[in-house]
Amino acid sequence: MELFPADPALNLLPCDGVVTYHGPVFTPDECAGHLARLIAEIPWEHDETVMFGKRIVTKRKVAWFADGGRSYAYSGTEKRAHGWTEHLLSLKTTAEKNSGAACNSCLLNLYHDGGEGMGWHSDDEGSLQPGAPILSLSFGAERKFSFRHKRTKETVSVFLENGSLLVMGGETQKNWHHQLPKSAKVSSPRVNLTFRTMR
Repeated sequence: MELFPADPALNLLPCDGVVTYHGPVFTPDECAGHLARLIAEIPWEHDETVMFGKRIVTKRKVAWFADGGRSYAYSGTEKRAHGWTEHLLSLKTTAEKNSGAACNSCLLNLYHDGGEGMGWHSDDEGSLQPGAPILSLSFGAERKFSFRHKRTKETVSVFLENGSLLVMGGETQKNWHHQLPKSAKVSSPRVNLTFRTMR
């Protein structure tokens, strides 16, 4: 099922979670400036994950920022926090004002093109505050983003526009997986910022 609404009052999920899509919260010119700055200024590094006991380095790049130097462990790796930049704090403020939530950390992902994506997973690590909303800002290429219920396998998808905000809250991480599918049609980069709340 494909959904294309930009209505923060509408829950995209049929049950067991709350996902709202705010659509673009920046102008096209602002988006272009933010994307260029993020690609140039963030200390990107290739992500690592452990699969079947084997350490794999991804093409996708990541960066982790958090209050108080909080580290973040996931997929068998641990990220040490960078200190906030003024630019990131301004983006955080916009996401928080639009969502009504407050966060203390951010995981950034850089996808160079549609050949890079993210498989099915949940952001349910023990270091994250259970049920706290995750605020997802996207800049650059429009990409499909999908949810799959862990029990029923029902799927819901939305296309994340340049400069858009998606909010995942309630019991979404407990009951749903999500993914960013690869797409041969996408040839330009996308930067995604997921603002989170650590315990």
